[in-house]
Amino acid sequence: MEPWLAVDAKHFAVEWRDINHRLSGRNRLPAAVVFDKPDDAAAYLKKAKELAVFGQLAASLVDDFAALRPWLLKYPLRVLEHADEWQKLLSVAGWVVKHPRPGIYLRQISLPGIDSKFIESRKKLLGEWLNLLLPAAAIDTAQTGVTGFEARYGFLAKPATIRFRLLDSRLRIAGLSDLTVTAGEFATLNLQVKRVFVTENDINGLAFPNVQGGMVIFGRGYGFDALAQIEWLKDKEIHYWGDIDTHGFAILSQFRQYFPQTRSLLMDQATLLAHRESWVAETAPGRADLSGLTFEESALYDALRDNRFGQNLRLEQEYVGFAALGALLTRLQAET
Repeated sequence: MEPWLAVDAKHFAVEWRDINHRLSGRNRLPAAVVFDKPDDAAAYLKKAKELAVFGQLAASLVDDFAALRPWLLKYPLRVLEHADEWQKLLSVAGWVVKHPRPGIYLRQISLPGIDSKFIESRKKLLGEWLNLLLPAAAIDTAQTGVTGFEARYGFLAKPATIRFRLLDSRLRIAGLSDLTVTAGEFATLNLQVKRVFVTENDINGLAFPNVQGGMVIFGRGYGFDALAQIEWLKDKEIHYWGDIDTHGFAILSQFRQYFPQTRSLLMDQATLLAHRESWVAETAPGRADLSGLTFEESALYDALRDNRFGQNLRLEQEYVGFAALGALLTRLQAET
């Protein structure tokens, strides 16, 4: 008997082979199913319509879009997911190819039937395409992910903003004490303040008492890039007020990388122990070693990390009594 025999079927042929097993003896088993054409396979799988659509979309990748063919073959299902908007996606990608690093906002791209929301919600896909279509010089490879889309391909991004309150009426700007400005504008202010307080909680920032020569900046957790560029802050007396938990100390440690003169505010063991009734559990405590803490801060961080006071202990800054803040500010102003 031949080693295999093809048996005709409607869409395919089955290839068989003979095996001779020491226990089960000689048997004939199917070895392969062979389709002569992709259309036959698609018809058998009831995907003829999808194959036809895929072929039409593949045919559209000519001239400037030929570089996308490897992507199309690698992600056929994603191709079909975007079939209804394929031409719009090609229009956006084509526009960027013709206007590399345009230096405008996505909102300013003018294409019929395409708005900035369409582009914003498809950054991941467009980024994969632009990586293949654009020359290397048009891509800032230091910028990655959806959040880095604008910087990576030369668009303007929504500027970072900084909110602050001036705690001394003499420092008000055009009579205003609570302002939000772009990081670039904040860098030009060079306010004549003596003490700068940074707090992560908005209500703490709003309720912060008046301090002679003082201002309070509303923090952003780990996002310090905007503040790091502010040269006039680097010779100010800075106090950071965060949560007493592992992440609060990690943020403080990172903040000191930019402003090493920073002193922590109400982030000590005495404050923690005085507010037992407000302790809660930290959902995902950190475990990393931190190099930017003082001896006392490191000791408290280690105690939290090792659960010496309780399991995953946390004291959020908004639960610290304002009387404690007032007493501390009185001592600070007495140092002047």
